[in-house]
Amino acid sequence: MATANAASPPPGSSAESTSEITSEITESTVAIIGAGFAGICMAIKLLEAGIRDFVILEAGDGVGGVWRDNTYPGCACDVPSHLYSFSFERSADWSRKYGPQPEILDYVERCADTYGLRPFLRFGTLVTESRYDERSARWTLRSADGRAWRARFVVAGVGSLRVPAIPTIDGAERFVGPAFHSSRWEHDVDLRGKRVAVIGTGASAIQFVPKIAGEVERLYLFQRTAPWIMPKPDRPFGAAERALFRRVPGLEWLYRKLIYWSKEGPAVGFIRYPAILRFVERVAKKHIRSAIDDPELRAKVTPTFAMGCKRILISNDYYPALARDNVEVVTEGVAELRERSIVTADGCERPIDAVIYGTGFALRDFLAPMDIVGRDGRELSEEWRDGADAYLGTAVNGFPNFFMLTGPNTGLGHSSMIFMIEAHVHYVLGCIRHVLERDLDSIEVLPEAVRAYNERIQEKMAKTVWTTGCRSWYLDENGKNFTLWPSFTWAFWLQTRRMKRRDFSFA
Repeated sequence: MATANAASPPPGSSAESTSEITSEITESTVAIIGAGFAGICMAIKLLEAGIRDFVILEAGDGVGGVWRDNTYPGCACDVPSHLYSFSFERSADWSRKYGPQPEILDYVERCADTYGLRPFLRFGTLVTESRYDERSARWTLRSADGRAWRARFVVAGVGSLRVPAIPTIDGAERFVGPAFHSSRWEHDVDLRGKRVAVIGTGASAIQFVPKIAGEVERLYLFQRTAPWIMPKPDRPFGAAERALFRRVPGLEWLYRKLIYWSKEGPAVGFIRYPAILRFVERVAKKHIRSAIDDPELRAKVTPTFAMGCKRILISNDYYPALARDNVEVVTEGVAELRERSIVTADGCERPIDAVIYGTGFALRDFLAPMDIVGRDGRELSEEWRDGADAYLGTAVNGFPNFFMLTGPNTGLGHSSMIFMIEAHVHYVLGCIRHVLERDLDSIEVLPEAVRAYNERIQEKMAKTVWTTGCRSWYLDENGKNFTLWPSFTWAFWLQTRRMKRRDFSFA
């Protein structure tokens, strides 16, 4: 692995405790918010560029972001491990084709240690406000515990899969048993022999349901919409394979490239010709038939929308779990929770001991719960009142020296977000260096550039499978897709190679 020299912490931070509340404001050139893959990548590239005056503000108690928070049984990535990692810090030691959560978290922690990022990290720091001062061309960031930082640049790498989306259910406060979201798994709750209600059938549920179905007395799976699920081509890597990856020059690199292009090819069906995905539907339906004999259950779990319109999931054990005698798939909506039971819209009451929400995340506010206040007192939440958008998913007019990683319309339905993160970081670093090397105060994207860029995004979006009529978390309340990138990942890579000066103003 490539190794960077351990770096010294930013000025004024060596004696700072993560639990200390101080009225002093710590100064730095760059403040990074979030220590997941995006924040860690940004920090590494700042160091490589010789910019050592930065701080990483992280709300949690460690690095890893979503891979730190999600510890539910069966948690794993749905992108092959060799591609779901940094191109500059590849690993030959993945145990499986699709990495499990503990391994991915260990990888992020190793990256933080390898590149000497620990002195820059401030854990337990929930940033609640970031406010720009035009006179000084500085941002002031404040945390929930009263601490403050001032920085020339702010880079928000908080990700979108952070805030659990828990549905409002009548009587939920009366339920006496344990109730928790999959991303906040309560490991001290013993589910053995319990009657468990699982609400939601998204990417997390299809991983943890098979792991708990065999130990609970009864599992009621409340499904609003059946997802499309493909077989998961997962397998362990043997010791000999891992040794070859380590010892044969270029082999792991070539394997990664093969995975990348194998993901880009099928993207044609998502972004240009959705009809192609009808052939993939046949594979998915065969997957259902091979695991489920009951015609009624088959009908329940067969989607009625176009393949790809919602996220395509992968699993080999989900359908067999649903076919178990102690599992019931319920398609009636949940109407009420009582002290020890759950009631559906048809009036049927089922006794339960625990509730697990597999309902995903709230994605409407990319940067919640932060208040982002830019030039002239403009609030980002107000700017995005009618829908979130940004230039290249990273810059917003009215917010100088402020950048996002994996912002609006940069999510993927077919490949690795780590690839997008690296492209984003390269672009943001270029913007920061442009300002520093020319001794400028600020950089701000022009409103016409933002408008023209997002008009092109939505024109491309109209041709994709995501506009074929289904409702999904990709869309806002007006039906606008504000989450996904409507093209190939290499196209985003090309657009982020160099900053276009004509799209920015400088001061």
